[in-house]
Amino acid sequence: MKKPNILLIGIDSLLADHMSCYGYDRLTTPHIDKFAQGGTLFTNYYCPNVPTTSGYGCMLTGMDVFSTQMVALRHQGPLRPEVKTLAEILGDHGYQTTCVGFTGNPAARGFQKYLDYVSWGDWDDRPLTKAENLNEVAIPELEQLIDDDAPFFLFLRHMDPHSPYLPPAPYDRMFYHGDECDPDNDSMDPVMDFKPFCDYFASWMPPGISDKDHIIAQYDGAVAYLDACLAKLLRVLEDSGVLEDTIVIINSDHGETLYDHECWFDHHGIYDVTLHVPLILHYPAKVPANHVVEGYTTHPDLVPTLLDLAGIDSGIDFDGKSLLPMIAGEIPTHAPEFYITECTWMRKHGWRTPEWKLIVALEPDFHFKPEVELYNLIQDPEENHNLAEELPEVVAFLRTRMEEWIAQREKETSLPNPIHHQGDWHGIAGLGSFTSSQQAYDTLHIGDANTAKRLQAESRKK
Repeated sequence: MKKPNILLIGIDSLLADHMSCYGYDRLTTPHIDKFAQGGTLFTNYYCPNVPTTSGYGCMLTGMDVFSTQMVALRHQGPLRPEVKTLAEILGDHGYQTTCVGFTGNPAARGFQKYLDYVSWGDWDDRPLTKAENLNEVAIPELEQLIDDDAPFFLFLRHMDPHSPYLPPAPYDRMFYHGDECDPDNDSMDPVMDFKPFCDYFASWMPPGISDKDHIIAQYDGAVAYLDACLAKLLRVLEDSGVLEDTIVIINSDHGETLYDHECWFDHHGIYDVTLHVPLILHYPAKVPANHVVEGYTTHPDLVPTLLDLAGIDSGIDFDGKSLLPMIAGEIPTHAPEFYITECTWMRKHGWRTPEWKLIVALEPDFHFKPEVELYNLIQDPEENHNLAEELPEVVAFLRTRMEEWIAQREKETSLPNPIHHQGDWHGIAGLGSFTSSQQAYDTLHIGDANTAKRLQAESRKK
């Protein structure tokens, strides 16, 4: 009997809380919402290791960061050879495997074919049609895979709604009506005053931008645009008669910080806006329709779940666990407490429970935040009130839980915690760890200063 096809749709920087099927008050994902009704939606699915490389490293291997040893965005070297990727496992079982949009990343090892598409741009390139560009590459490949006899694994790495948020019309004004450059609005002042990112923002945000709500609306517009483009791609499966024979996954590597926590319009910080991501499974043969699972699950659970659905025994002892028992109601949740890390623009780790979030900085960060942060996720779900100084006993308890788990994983893997061994994680050779927040602030930078200056000068001529 032919194995099921697998279509893994990885949507970069997709914040679950900005999807209408996750309760967002803007209708950003009508097509995904309808698609989710034919499958199972997980409400408490998390990316425990920010950002992209570590996120996809766990998502595509079924392993945690202790096993992959990949915890930084700028991971040096390949994925450990002892760890097999989903592409490698499926290739060994007769699958044709294609990766679209993730060439060269160590987490994407093992595909038989790699395809790329135009997935970037700035203000001069607007509007950005990233999702349509992906479709132009992915749909012909999908049609070819469908025509072949072998089962296929197609992985799509979408770059909407990753910044720059410059969706085409009508999505660019779908959620905003007003003057984004209103001189009486100063909500963008702190964003554009943030030196490490200001040139990057100036290269793609409207010259003279003053209203933060416009940028948030552009993010939501990019989500809605992506949603429409996904409908076209999923239509290919349906019209070809293979949708019922295909496991379809809608997933994300991490969320997005918009105007949150002063981590402006990016995806660093291990707050829940970055950790909480969507997971939707569609496979009528084994996944119930109109089903919602509220138990906790994380990225490493995906690979064992897909292999379970496909009836493949890899012989691998994954760190993650299959979600099928949760879907069937046999168990309520996987581990509700889990270790969290980030190594993008800051190097931190922490511990998350259903009630508490502990964040510990491993070196000073460029936002000048305190070394220890503690949030009550029930009373303060947006994580705005740091309780670390008020509740030192809770900090000590959570830190002990975290350190005991780290020690356990180091013993089980015979490998060190990778968050402590990142060297020049920030990409600046020979610098090492930051010794002060001011040093981090003065050193880190993204963007083209010349482009930013030109656009700002043009805006003043109008």
